[in-house]
Amino acid sequence: MDWTAFMSEIEGEINTYAKEVPATMKGFAAMGAAAKTNGALSEKTKEIMALGIAIATRCDSCIGFHTKSLVRLGTTRDEFCEALAMATYMGGGPSMAYSAKALKAFDTFSAT
Repeated sequence: MDWTAFMSEIEGEINTYAKEVPATMKGFAAMGAAAKTNGALSEKTKEIMALGIAIATRCDSCIGFHTKSLVRLGTTRDEFCEALAMATYMGGGPSMAYSAKALKAFDTFSAT
């Protein structure tokens, strides 16, 4: 998978959808901003949690968005791989396959 092209395409599709349901997207954005705010847990910890959920639910675009956030937040490859190990442990074989995809996304986004 070409993660850069995939994310560009999905971002365009989401922008098109957002124009059709602006109130829904405004609410979703507000919920995301509130959920990611540093508090008892850091934004980075919350993004690691979101990545695990993305892997468990097998959502490629979610993996892409949360991986990009983790790269932005300075997550190391070792930290990322440990998070993937936990996701694999919790989800078994399917999560192993999606963890491998996530690692490729991390390497792609880290290189840009």
